[in-house]
Amino acid sequence: MVKVIALAAFCILSACASPQGSFCLVSAPMRPSPAALAAMTDREVSAMLSHNEKGAKLCGWKA
Repeated sequence: MVKVIALAAFCILSACASPQGSFCLVSAPMRPSPAALAAMTDREVSAMLSHNEKGAKLCGWKA
């Protein structure tokens, strides 16, 4: 019974932990070459643009 209570307490406490880090620490602007950009689908270009806009807003990336 003690092991069950200890396991439950451990699970509850570990659920409170949140990962540390920031988008700005783990991401960088996406700047593909002209050839790579030409080969990208509209969906890929849109995702890249969203990523770069988020970085500009949160991290101060230059356009």
